[in-house]
Amino acid sequence: MRAMLLTRAGAPLEAVELPVPQPGPGQLLLRVRACAVCRTDLHIVDGELPGLRPPRIPGHEIVGEAVAAGPGVEMPKTARLGVPWLGWTCGECEHCRAGRENLCDSARFTGWQLDGGYAEYVVADQRYCLPIPDRFGDAEAAPLLCAGLIGHRALVAAGTAGRLGLYGFGAAAHLVTQLAHREGREVYAFVRPGDEAAATFARQLGCAWAGGSDRPAPVALDAAILFAPVGALVPAALAAVRKGGRVVCAGIHMSDIPAFPYALLWGERSLCSVANLTRRDGLEFMELAGREPLRTSVEVLPLASANEALARLRRGEVRGALVLVP
Repeated sequence: MRAMLLTRAGAPLEAVELPVPQPGPGQLLLRVRACAVCRTDLHIVDGELPGLRPPRIPGHEIVGEAVAAGPGVEMPKTARLGVPWLGWTCGECEHCRAGRENLCDSARFTGWQLDGGYAEYVVADQRYCLPIPDRFGDAEAAPLLCAGLIGHRALVAAGTAGRLGLYGFGAAAHLVTQLAHREGREVYAFVRPGDEAAATFARQLGCAWAGGSDRPAPVALDAAILFAPVGALVPAALAAVRKGGRVVCAGIHMSDIPAFPYALLWGERSLCSVANLTRRDGLEFMELAGREPLRTSVEVLPLASANEALARLRRGEVRGALVLVP
């Protein structure tokens, strides 16, 4: 099979030919139809996440077709499935037993500890393969597997905020905006300073205001979600939320948060993170995505253009999501 392989952190991906993997116990083999490109892929490729053991095939927003099953696994009734970031958990630790498998200390993640979807085939734990709503095409469905899932979990963590700020307006934010708008919330988008194209995109999706993240919020916010991996935005977001407000950090990686005065946190403001997802999150969000008029904005590129896709994401030149197709 063709694949884009990371041989060492910081190096460009290499186009290679590899044997088609065989599914082991509890696994399915999927023919990859589409795989979206996520900022977490960039963190992995750039060596910003610890524990990477190359060679590794990145990619964790996978839409595929189940073509074979490993020992003890029945072929699913629905062949088209999604493979998300969380790829395996132990099922035995206190977190797993409590239904908080997203916090499993032994968890393995697709495209980081497990080979991912920048390839023609992928094997995946059948427990973590999710049904895909029929109304989405393959490329359109791919961003749901991380941008959608983590965005939805972050939105839930933000509570019932009527005025919601989003810092960083990429794939996740463009989906959260639509969900929040449907719930009757006002959304305020904070984009990279000078990125008027992103601000325009945010307004087109219904944001009440969009401007640079170096500008103060035009109104006091009830909550803010940080998708941008910039630690300096944490005190900015705390300053933007009213007393009792909440700031949610939605990324897996962030630059160091600078010291800030306690006054920014005082007044029962809270700061939290969201980590990964649970299977329940996945099933609930996919049901929601199939029911609501959610639209993913995607640009399709061939698998061989993975390095170009990552470079464009690094430069902030993406509106919505880039999707690789074998």
